[in-house]
Amino acid sequence: MRLRWFLLGVFFSLAMAGIGAAVVLRNARGFSAREKPPAIEAWFARAARSAALPAEARTRANPEPDTPEARAEAMAHWADHCATCHANDGSGATDVGMGTYPPAPDMRLPATQQLTDGELFYIIENGVRLTAMPAWGGPASDGRESWKLVHFIRHLPQLTDAEKTEMQKLNPKTLEQLKEEMEDEKFLKGDDTHEKPTPRHH
Repeated sequence: MRLRWFLLGVFFSLAMAGIGAAVVLRNARGFSAREKPPAIEAWFARAARSAALPAEARTRANPEPDTPEARAEAMAHWADHCATCHANDGSGATDVGMGTYPPAPDMRLPATQQLTDGELFYIIENGVRLTAMPAWGGPASDGRESWKLVHFIRHLPQLTDAEKTEMQKLNPKTLEQLKEEMEDEKFLKGDDTHEKPTPRHH
């Protein structure tokens, strides 16, 4: 009897995997990362992620206190490291975030906010396979930054305009943006000449 149930379970799992693979391949359209995952694929992905999370990870409590100092530190870290994909406000509305498959999620929504602190910490530290989410933890990591980021993720739905403005100053700059900032600074100081000074010979 046990063998029968085991074989039925194996058959059911293979059938579901086959159906999932067929749906993915049917909607792949050349495996373009520009396509939005269909609902059933998103469901399978979330279910697989949930099943892969260790049980002890879900129940871990955040050891870092949610202080203004910790949140400010996490906000700066987010703006410098995470916003390229996730945007300052956690919406995922960036060129990189919308160009990955699956696209970066809107972390203000229940799909993220209803995860436990332990689940969020595990995802930050270990990443998610077959997505653009890398593993940020490592042998040298004590996890404190990731735990602080969990507090900041909880704060994303309440992010203020002032905080968003502050984060813009902390975002990584391209060479073109840095050049524009230097030109603006020169202009504000009254130095609006862009010509190199003529060398003098003595």
